[in-house]
Amino acid sequence: MRIDAYEDPGAPDRRGGWRYLAWLVRRQWPRSLAGAVLASVWMVLLAATPYLMARAVDHGLEPGDMGALAGWTGAMVAVGGVNAWLGVMRHRTMTKVRMDANFRTVKVVVGHATRLGAALRGQVGTGEVVTIGVGDVQTISTSLTAVGPGVGAIVAYAAVGGLMLSVSIRLALVVLLGVPVLGLLLGPLMGRLQGREAEYRERQSVLTARIGDLAGGLRVLNGLGGKGLVADAFHRDSGRLREQGYRVGAVTSWIQALGVGLPMLFLALVTWLGARQAAQGHISVGELVSVYGYVVALGWPVAFLIEMGHQLSRGVVAARRVVAFLRLEPAPDEGTRDAPAEPSVLHDPASGVRITPGRLTALVTPHPSDATDILDRLARYTPSDATWGDIPLADIPPSRIRTRILLADPEADLFAGPLHDVIGVAEASLRGAGNCATSHEAPAAAKPPPGADETAKLTAAIRTAAAEDIIRALPDGLRTQVAAQARDLSGGQRQRIRLARALLTDPEVLLAAEPTSALDAHTEATVADRLKQARRGRTTVLAATSPLLLARADVVHHLVDGKVAATGTHRELLETEPGYRALVARDDEGAEDTERAEEGAPAR
Repeated sequence: MRIDAYEDPGAPDRRGGWRYLAWLVRRQWPRSLAGAVLASVWMVLLAATPYLMARAVDHGLEPGDMGALAGWTGAMVAVGGVNAWLGVMRHRTMTKVRMDANFRTVKVVVGHATRLGAALRGQVGTGEVVTIGVGDVQTISTSLTAVGPGVGAIVAYAAVGGLMLSVSIRLALVVLLGVPVLGLLLGPLMGRLQGREAEYRERQSVLTARIGDLAGGLRVLNGLGGKGLVADAFHRDSGRLREQGYRVGAVTSWIQALGVGLPMLFLALVTWLGARQAAQGHISVGELVSVYGYVVALGWPVAFLIEMGHQLSRGVVAARRVVAFLRLEPAPDEGTRDAPAEPSVLHDPASGVRITPGRLTALVTPHPSDATDILDRLARYTPSDATWGDIPLADIPPSRIRTRILLADPEADLFAGPLHDVIGVAEASLRGAGNCATSHEAPAAAKPPPGADETAKLTAAIRTAAAEDIIRALPDGLRTQVAAQARDLSGGQRQRIRLARALLTDPEVLLAAEPTSALDAHTEATVADRLKQARRGRTTVLAATSPLLLARADVVHHLVDGKVAATGTHRELLETEPGYRALVARDDEGAEDTERAEEGAPAR
C-alpha cells in the first residue's frame, strides 16, 4: 500500500463535494477498507474490556474462584496488547489515507491548472489557487478520518448496544437512541458551520490575492506614494476576514462544547439507570461494572462520531471549492485548419502591424500595454482577426500555433529548482560534456557525447542572452538550486534567464516584450548584437523603446494609440518622425549610444 506521488491520480468526480470525497476513498479502497476494519476491531475491543471485567467479577471474584479470575484477567491483558498493536496500525493506515488524498488532490489541481494554461488567470484569481493548495487540500485530507475511526465508531456503537442488550433492554434502547438524538441536536450547527466556512474561504482567497499583488507592486506603490492607501485597504479587508474567522470559531466552539458536554450527560444518564437497576436487583454487580465500562468505552465512539461530522462539514466545503476549480474549462477551441506550411506574414488588422517572415521587427509605443495587446493577438492568446498568411489565427488550433510561435512573457514564472531545470534542459543533457554552458565554445570531440546537441543548444541560448557570467558566478553552475521566481537573482539576471529559456526552444516566430529593460547599456548592446545574429533568418518581434535594440531591427513600427503611425528603419524614423525621436531618444547618453551602435562601434 505504498503511496506513489508521481502516479496518475485518475479522473476526479466533479459532480459535487460529497462525490469528490467519495472518489478519493474509491481511488484507495483497499487502504480505506483496511483503515475501517482496523478502526472497527480496535473500538470493539475497547468495549470488550468491560465485558471481560464483568465476567471476572461474576465468575471469579464474587464466587472466590481464583483460577477463573486469573483466566479472565489474562484475557483482558491479551486483549489490551492486541488492541495496542491495532491502534498503531490504525493510525499508520489512516495517515496513509490522508496523505494519499492530499497528494492526489494536489496532482489533480496542478494538472488542471496546467491544462487551463493561459486561460487560468482570466477565470480564477491567484489567491483562490493558493487557498486551495494551502488550506483546502489539508482540510479535505483530514476529513477522510471518517473512513477509519468514523466507520469504527459506528460499528463499535452498534456492538456496545448489542452487548447492552444482554444486560438490560432499557439500557440498550437508551444507548442506541442517544447518539441519533445528539446528531439531531448538532445537525443545525453543522449546517451553519458549512455556510460560515464557505464564506470565510472566499474572503481568505481574496485577501491572499491582495497580499500577492501588494508584495509584487510594493516598490511601485512606495514610489507613487500609494503604499499607505493600499495598506489601509488591506487592514480593513483583513479585519473583515478576522471577524468572519471569529464567527466560524464561534460555531466550531459550540460544536466542540456540545460534543463534549452532551455525551457526558448521555453517559451519566446510562450510568444512573444502570446503578438504579443494580440497586433494585435487576442486574448483578458484575453487570453494573460492565455497564460502567461500556459507558466509558462509548466515550471514544461518540467523540469520533461528533468529530467525524465536524470534519466532514469542513471537508465538503473544501471539496466543493476544488470541484468548482476543476470545472473551469479553457476557451473552446474551434480551430480546424492547418497552419501555413512555410513561414508566412503575421498580420494584426486591429493595429495594422505586418510581420514579415525572417526579419527582426520592433514595435515602439508610448503605452507598453498597446504592444502587449498586439503580441497577445499575434500569439492567439486573445480573440482577434489576426491572420497568419491568408489563414485567420482563430481557425488554427492553439496547439499547432504554440509549436511554432512563442510569446516570451517578461514576467513569466521561474520555478524553484536547479537552474538547468528553470531554463528547461534536462540534467541528462549536461552529462558527458561537463558544465560547458559556462564557456563560449563546446569542447571538440571526435564523437559527440550523449546530450551534446542539447548542451550545444543550451550553450548557444545562454550566450545569446549574455548570461554566461550568471552561470560562472553561481557555486554549482547550472546545477545551482534557485529559489521560486529566482528571488536570489537580480532583476537583470532573471530577465536574461527568461530570455535564454525562450531562445532554447528556437521557435519559428519569437515574440518578446521588453526583453532587455532591466539590463545596463553594455549588456543590452551585447544581447542586441547576439540576438540579431542568433535569430538571423527567423522571425523575431520585439516590443521595446531601447535605441540599442531598435538600431539592430530590420523593421520598426511606430504605434500611436495602438495603431501603426509610421514604419521604417530606426534611422529613417529618427529623421522623419518627431514623436518617435522624442520617445526613443531618452537622454543624451542614450542618443550617443544609438549613434555609436549605428556606426558599428560598441556601446558604452
